[in-house]
Amino acid sequence: MNAEATLSFDIREHGAPVPASERTERIADPGFGKVFTDHMAVIRYTEGTGWHDARIQAREPLTMDPAAAVLHYAQEIFEGMKAYRLGDGGTALFRPDQNARRFRQSAARMAMPELPESLFLESVERLVEIDREWIPHMDGGALYLRPFMFASETFLGVRPAKEYLYMVIASSVGAYFKGGAKAISIWVSDDYTRAAPGGTGAAKCGGNYAASLVAQAEAIERGCDQVVFLDAAEHKWVEELGGMNLFFVFEDGSVVTPPLKGTILPGITRDSILTLLRDDGITVREEGYGIDQWRADADSGKLVESFACGTAAVVTPVGTVKSTAGDFQIGSGGTGQITQRMRDRLVAIQRGEAPDPHDWVKRLF
Repeated sequence: MNAEATLSFDIREHGAPVPASERTERIADPGFGKVFTDHMAVIRYTEGTGWHDARIQAREPLTMDPAAAVLHYAQEIFEGMKAYRLGDGGTALFRPDQNARRFRQSAARMAMPELPESLFLESVERLVEIDREWIPHMDGGALYLRPFMFASETFLGVRPAKEYLYMVIASSVGAYFKGGAKAISIWVSDDYTRAAPGGTGAAKCGGNYAASLVAQAEAIERGCDQVVFLDAAEHKWVEELGGMNLFFVFEDGSVVTPPLKGTILPGITRDSILTLLRDDGITVREEGYGIDQWRADADSGKLVESFACGTAAVVTPVGTVKSTAGDFQIGSGGTGQITQRMRDRLVAIQRGEAPDPHDWVKRLF
């Protein structure tokens, strides 16, 4: 029998958890990614043994050897997902099977062992169960879950590691952008690309995000919220933001989003929106869209909305695009009708406030 099929989690509850009164204070207005829960999930992998030592334990700092492979060769992947508080007091995840599948695909691309999807799901569910009181009661509040894996073997040499550490931590969060879903401004990067064909663009690995940070800093310097990357080959096709997929809405009601060709992340929110749009009978095309065309369509009024989407920010309108070639505004510069409708529908499904025709919501408690 496969040992991984019978692997069970050792539950080690925190000996000194954060007192309830202090926890309530911390999660009243947690911001994003700054407030962490009491526990974490851990599973180890060793070549020849496989996955072992699965446990839920107190969240604590890691002790790492300075020769740990991840520090030198960047074998690391992660996921982002949320646990939501339902209206009846229950708790649910949104399409966690898709996160588990993408995590496995990212591992394969980075020459890392593929964590069985059942173990990924159990690790997340067990952590949410023990730390569910950390879900904020505020509007838009959730428990942001960060499963990740890295090469922990102590060695210096360019080859896939033989030892890995998989972990899940959790953070109480509110809105990703301050002010909620107001329209953001984005900067078109002339000098940097996020990914190239044959690269790691479709894998959710830290290196992709590290490569985007200098361009993101450039965007902030120019008063923008986010950066948008163009393709590496021709530097003309719009791909994605530093951490979100993009959609374009036209005056005829049709919608376009860049295609998945290995250079952009296959977002779960992206896939969900595609399904909801098609449920509404809206024509959706997954095809290339050039930066010059984006400008021309915005200036002519043919393009009426643009929005970005991702787990953290959900659906966020894009109001202004800035570049060295000049700036342009999309529609009224605010939130368009389809953008708002997609955000409202998606959030309502995630929080159990609307029918779930595609069985996306997995209720835990």
